[in-house]
Amino acid sequence: MEYEYELKRLENIERLRGMISKIKTGMFTTYSTTQGFHSRPMGTAQLDVDGNLWFYTNEFSTKVTEVSIDNKVSVTYADVPNNTYVSVTGDVYLSDDREKIIKLWNPELKFFFPKGIDDPQLILIKVDTDHAEYWDTSKSQIEILFKRLKAVIKGEKFDKDEHKELDL
Repeated sequence: MEYEYELKRLENIERLRGMISKIKTGMFTTYSTTQGFHSRPMGTAQLDVDGNLWFYTNEFSTKVTEVSIDNKVSVTYADVPNNTYVSVTGDVYLSDDREKIIKLWNPELKFFFPKGIDDPQLILIKVDTDHAEYWDTSKSQIEILFKRLKAVIKGEKFDKDEHKELDL
C-alpha cells in the first residue's frame, strides 16, 4: 500500500513537472498582515524530485520579509494558449546553499542578478509543496471527440477538462 502511494505521488510530481516546465513563470503569492496578498511573477528554477519548487531571490526583498512572518505561499501558473493551469501551495524555506545555487544557475538570471552567481544577496526560495491542483484542457479536437463518444456509449457525463487535486 505504501508503495502504491509513493508511486502515485511520483506520477503526480512528474505530471506537474511537465506542465510547469512549459510555463516556467508563476505568480508567487505571499501574505502580509499590513498589505494583504501580494503576488509577483517569478521564474521557476526547478521542480525537484520531491515536488519542491525552487526560485532565486534577493535575500533583502519584500517577499523574503513577508515569508519570514508567514511562510505559507501560493504559486499559480497559466498557459492560456494551451488551456493549462496549475496552482501550488506550500511552506517556504530560504536557502543560501552555494552548491544548490550553482547547480540551478541559468545565465539568463544575470538580467535580475547582474553580479551573477557571486552576488552575496542571492539566495534560493524553496517551496515545500503540500498541495497542487491543475486544470488541463489542452487535448486536441480529435481527443475531445473520442472522449465525447466514449461518454455517450458508457452513459457517463462528458467532461473535456482534466482537473485533479494532488497531495504531495
